[in-house]
Amino acid sequence: MTTRIPVATALSQVLAAPVRFRAYDGSEAGPADARVTIEVKSSKALAHLVSAPGELGLARAYVSGEMDVSGADHYALLTGFAKQKMGDLSWAQRVAVLRSLGPEVLQWVEPPPQEVGTKRYLSGLRAHSKGRDAKAIAHHYDVSNRFYSWVLGPSMAYTCAVYPSDGATLEQAQEEKFDLVCRKLGLRPGMRLLDVGCGWGGMAMHAARNYGVDVVAVTLSRQQAEWGQKAAAEAGLSGQVDIRFQDYRDVRESGFDAVSSIGLTEHIGIAQLPSYAHRLASKLSPQGRLLNHCITRPDDRSPAIAKRGFITRYVFPDGELPGVGRLAREFQRAGLELQHEENLRVHYGRTLHAWCDNLDAHWDEALAEVGQGTARVWALYLAGSRIAFERNQIQLHQLLLTRTVGGVSGMPLRPDWGS
Repeated sequence: MTTRIPVATALSQVLAAPVRFRAYDGSEAGPADARVTIEVKSSKALAHLVSAPGELGLARAYVSGEMDVSGADHYALLTGFAKQKMGDLSWAQRVAVLRSLGPEVLQWVEPPPQEVGTKRYLSGLRAHSKGRDAKAIAHHYDVSNRFYSWVLGPSMAYTCAVYPSDGATLEQAQEEKFDLVCRKLGLRPGMRLLDVGCGWGGMAMHAARNYGVDVVAVTLSRQQAEWGQKAAAEAGLSGQVDIRFQDYRDVRESGFDAVSSIGLTEHIGIAQLPSYAHRLASKLSPQGRLLNHCITRPDDRSPAIAKRGFITRYVFPDGELPGVGRLAREFQRAGLELQHEENLRVHYGRTLHAWCDNLDAHWDEALAEVGQGTARVWALYLAGSRIAFERNQIQLHQLLLTRTVGGVSGMPLRPDWGS
């Protein structure tokens, strides 16, 4: 007969993280001075951990409310678990621990409603039809414009900022990001810019207001498009900025002087990169410039994304991260000349730090606006992403390319856009 051991003791053995465990059977285990205390409220939390070991099981238990955390923020929590590999127990020892907890931990528990179904996990072109991409984008971006305003701040910029100095604020850094893109693209009054994956229209409005260009901007999020259209009208930019709820593949105009793609490529899919690159290249006039701003893997050997992990199931359905080398190759095959490349990984770590602080400052409001489950998904996602950028597990690259014709690119002898 297997002797039952306290739940907290079993968890401290299996998870092997520097946290304090408190369980529903009254047991406690782990360092008494730990910064983080995890409260396991029911056997359902254990069932989540058993059915999906690692980050997914932990996320399910926490998002569902069957597990609570106290004593520190989400960044501190995930830092403690970032290197945990389910302890140093052998598989036989793990089975023995599970048996000691009783049969209730083997019960089937439905994942939280915030998790998308496993049928979404298809590969290749089929995974990125226009209809499927629209649903994936809506899942992530059509949460609540009010919620996004609390997390992102007044800029409503949901992409890596560029910090001009250590003391710069998030708003100053987002302003610098938009301006850096405009300078790299060489924008001047009278030019035409295509901004794909435009979000809430921040880049489009910055370019129109500060550089006098006419902009076509597209997004697959209806809420983003509506917010951006209203913001452009209030800023008196409706005559220059055309923000559309539209797939970038459906833009019929061409002959643009510049194309900006800030944060769209992550949603494209690896198999779609060739057609993506050719389509954007076809929109440029001779000597036109393309700026592609994209989260990437640190190399081309690691998986494009964890197909059944937390990020894919809860945050970015169907998202995939290319390596920067693969991305450059596809644009070159599309006939573009690579002029400049920049890695902004450290800047994204700082950006995410600011977003985490914003969410913490508006936590009670966020709970009321989107509910506990969604708020917890975002807290885990932002904190986990911050750790990944800080540890060079993912990167952010800007590629500047030109439609060079007859050897003429239109680029200056040396970069003239500053830092």
